[in-house]
Amino acid sequence: MANSESPSHLSIHCGREDTEKNLIRQEQPSSSRGGWSAAIFIIFVEMAERFAYYGTAGNLITYLTNELHEPIPMAAKNVNTWVGVSSLLPIIGAFVADAFLGRFNTILGSSIIYCFALIMLTLTVSIMPRHYRKAMFFVSLYLLAIGQGGHKPCVQTFAADQFDEDSPEEKKAKSSFFNWWYMGIVVGASTATLAVIYVQDNVGWAAGFGILTGAMVVALVLFLLGFKRYRKQGPLGSPFTKVVQVLVAAARKRCVDGTLMTGFGVYKDDESQHDTRTLAHTSQYRCLDKAMIIDQLDASSMTRNPWRLCSQNQIEQVKLVLRLIPIWLCCLMFAVVQSFSVTFFTKQGSTMVRSIARKITGHSSGITTLRRIGIGLFVSIFTMVVSALVEAKRVRIARDQNLLDNPKTIVPMRVWWLIPQYMICGLSDVFTFVGLQEFFYDQMPEEMRSMGAAAYLSAIGVGNFLSNAIISVVQEISSMHGEKWLGNNINRAHLDSFYWVIAALGTLNLCVYVFVAKLFVYKKFEAQEANKEKELT
Repeated sequence: MANSESPSHLSIHCGREDTEKNLIRQEQPSSSRGGWSAAIFIIFVEMAERFAYYGTAGNLITYLTNELHEPIPMAAKNVNTWVGVSSLLPIIGAFVADAFLGRFNTILGSSIIYCFALIMLTLTVSIMPRHYRKAMFFVSLYLLAIGQGGHKPCVQTFAADQFDEDSPEEKKAKSSFFNWWYMGIVVGASTATLAVIYVQDNVGWAAGFGILTGAMVVALVLFLLGFKRYRKQGPLGSPFTKVVQVLVAAARKRCVDGTLMTGFGVYKDDESQHDTRTLAHTSQYRCLDKAMIIDQLDASSMTRNPWRLCSQNQIEQVKLVLRLIPIWLCCLMFAVVQSFSVTFFTKQGSTMVRSIARKITGHSSGITTLRRIGIGLFVSIFTMVVSALVEAKRVRIARDQNLLDNPKTIVPMRVWWLIPQYMICGLSDVFTFVGLQEFFYDQMPEEMRSMGAAAYLSAIGVGNFLSNAIISVVQEISSMHGEKWLGNNINRAHLDSFYWVIAALGTLNLCVYVFVAKLFVYKKFEAQEANKEKELT
């Protein structure tokens, strides 16, 4: 039986690595910082950011069609593209935070960019000459997307970092943090939907964007007021490097016997043998386990080459990332459905008798995150079903009133008819969005939690691009068989049929998700597994 311990010179090198890790831990701020007294500042910052974002996105299609005179399908694609880019840029923001700046500095810098972009938007819609307005409007929009790209992946993880997982009291407090966090998002988004969009439609676009700018400036000031209360971490290194190291090391040793009991044993750094948060070995993706086998070349080397030999903990971290990918893919259709709330839903409402409506949401607890996400995906299907039925009724009323060829004339149908689809959309958002946040934060390796926040946001981004692709395909196919389903005249369009197609795709996606979720293995720690074995014996 091969020795499972590393050779002595490798152990010496491991000790040097452990010393470096301990120095990083010693640099952590004192325990007097953090907790709810710090996290509350960050929650208010997130509320203001969501207020600004939804105040911009919620009525964007109206500005593009009414002020910039874009056709509805083009405007919808432009909104989806902007939302998609806004949701993909956090991957870059998370990388910058983890590898170079740290979360606090990234939030600070991106918040300044965010404020500057909103100032530009306000000036563009008010004093900018009309022949420059469209170009500057889109420049300002995408500058805002850059600001969100650094802000969004770091704020949530920075707030969660204020709770020490090794403290039972703080760990319990953090268990309720995600609920309050999402409550802040709902308050910010709902207020923007109710108040700012009303101001934009009835007072003016400059006033609406001015309110959003003021909110972000106040949020930035609040964030700085909590400076002395925060637990701050410096950059932890590129999260991609460790992943690539495991893949390269496993590829180099692809011909090595994979029993893990060959040659000189397997590599476990000294710290992991005493760390209660060391990940337990799993049988999935066993080909990666070859990266921790110490072969003759490793044993003869005075130092460990991280591109040939990786620890079990590092390999298990990569496995965690790989296990999240199928779940991520299954959430793309959810993002497709959600994209319609700021495109076609808005255009439906603009043709109806309008009143202020409230989006009601709730939160369910006591179920696993995967089940919560699955419920959200299931509910999102009904969003499309109800939307199709309401749209069919709206078109029927327009036909009865001879308004089919007058798309700008208000149809005698209350906008309250849209409330069910917004409510169901909001309910699915509660289950899926909160579930995704908690799932990616919890299941990602601790060193990659900024990337975890970016991962679920990137699903929304890719989902919006997928929405664009679906719109293009539907337009192409429907034009080959008669009239386009998504024409500029919403009364003559077949938006209800389009919604039924999305519902069918969502049903197919849910079936795939259930299959993937059943195979998923949650994160496990060696200490927990050892305790379970003791209990069984």
